[in-house]
Amino acid sequence: MKIKNATFVVSNTDYRKCPPPVRPEYAFVGRSNVGKSSLINMLTGNGKLAKTSVQPGKTQLINHFDINGDWYLVDLPGYGYARISKTQREKWEKMMKGYLLNRTNLMCVFVLVDSRIPPQKIDIEFINFLGENGVPLSIIFTKTDKLSNGKLAQNVADFKNRMLQDWEELPPMFNSSSVTGYGRDIILDNIDNMNQTFNNDDQNI
Repeated sequence: MKIKNATFVVSNTDYRKCPPPVRPEYAFVGRSNVGKSSLINMLTGNGKLAKTSVQPGKTQLINHFDINGDWYLVDLPGYGYARISKTQREKWEKMMKGYLLNRTNLMCVFVLVDSRIPPQKIDIEFINFLGENGVPLSIIFTKTDKLSNGKLAQNVADFKNRMLQDWEELPPMFNSSSVTGYGRDIILDNIDNMNQTFNNDDQNI
């Protein structure tokens, strides 16, 4: 897939105010500072599309971007940022659950995981939440350029083994680097395949 146009559409805190669910939609989410904005910019070829920051917790809203006039890329707020109040955390949970459990055109949630560190409880809990609620997901390991091939393979294997404590069958997984562009083509091809499924299902209604 070639991305010719990527433009911001709208930000909000309520799934009911999102664009009409007539196009396939793909959400990107991960623990704060996992490299989500950099990955989105790498995938779209637009270095300024998603705002990057050294300060975790920058994304606070559900952000929709129009891609090629065909599908939506959604930048979701990161989880696990400690410097927020209980009230803010409760608002985040309500917003996220509302979106994840009710967005009918959501084809896949791409959960970003830092490839450099051991499996984190908060990542596993979020992934299990998606699985328990039947939300389709894939996992993208970020910052793989920071590791040797051997260390990356070991860390990915460790993450898979941890997931297999709860999962009988693992979701799709991809390695990526926003620095080198590694993983871009295979992730976009995966999205392209799901777009075709969405369009075929729409025609069969």
